[in-house]
Amino acid sequence: MSTPRTPALRLVMLLRVSTAGQLDGYGLEAQEKDCRKWARSAGPGLGGVRIIRVCTDGGVTGKAGDDERPGLTEALQLLAAGEADGVLAPNLDRVARQLTQQEAILSVVWAHGGRMFTADRGEHLPDDDDDPMRTFVRQVMGAAAQLERGLIAKRLRNGRKTKAASGGYAYGAPAYGQRAQDKTLTVDSAEAEVLEQMRTWQEEGVSVRGICDRLNAAGVPSKRGGKWHPTTVARQLNPEAREQARQQSAQARAAEREQQRRQRADRVLSRLT
Repeated sequence: MSTPRTPALRLVMLLRVSTAGQLDGYGLEAQEKDCRKWARSAGPGLGGVRIIRVCTDGGVTGKAGDDERPGLTEALQLLAAGEADGVLAPNLDRVARQLTQQEAILSVVWAHGGRMFTADRGEHLPDDDDDPMRTFVRQVMGAAAQLERGLIAKRLRNGRKTKAASGGYAYGAPAYGQRAQDKTLTVDSAEAEVLEQMRTWQEEGVSVRGICDRLNAAGVPSKRGGKWHPTTVARQLNPEAREQARQQSAQARAAEREQQRRQRADRVLSRLT
C-alpha cells in the first residue's frame, strides 16, 4: 500500500520596493530570485513548495497600511480564502518597515492559520507562551532594523540641514526670489524684482492686503503660479512670519504622519476582530 503524498505547500510570494530606484539595489527581480532560490532549497524539507501567486507592491513605502498596499492585501485575502497556506517574502523588512506593522501583519497571517517564511531566515513560527525567546528575538531584530533605518534617515536630514545652513540648496521648493539650478540656489531675477516692488510698497505704507490686490490686478503669479493671498505676502515681507509658518507646517505634517501611523495599525489589527 502506497503512502499518500503530502500536498505541496501553497505560498504567496510578497515583494515590495518603495521607489523605482531602490537605494539598496534590492529590486523586485533580485527579491523574486532569492525567494525562488529558497523555495527550491527548502521545498523538499517542507514536503514541496508551490508559488501560487506573486503579489507586488511597487513604489509603495513599507510604512503604508495594508489597504494602501494592493500586493499585501491580495496576499492576505488569499490566506483568508484558504487558497494559500502561507506567505513568502525576501525578508521581514519587505513585509513592513515598522515593527508595530510587522507584528500586526504576522498576527493576521497566523490568525488565518497561515505560515510566514522569508528567504533570509526561513519560517517565522507563531508566538508561543512556552517559548518567549522566540518573540523576543524576532522583535529585537525588527527593532534593530527599524533603528538602523531611522539613523540613516537622520544622517540624511542632518546633512541637508548642514548644507542649507551653509547657504547651499538641500531640498524642497526654493523660496520666492530663488530657483534651483544644478542642485544650487540662484537668484530668480524676475521674482527678485517683484519682491523688491513688494518691499517698496510696504515702505510706502501699503497694507499687506493692498499689496496682494496690486499683485493680482497686475497678473503677477505667485511662486506656484496661482493668485496671491495676504498670508503669502506677509510671509515674503516678514521673516518672523515666514519662520512661524514653516514651524506650523512642520508640526502639522508631524501630527498628520502620527495619525496615519495609528490609522494604518488599526486597520491591519481590525482584521483580527
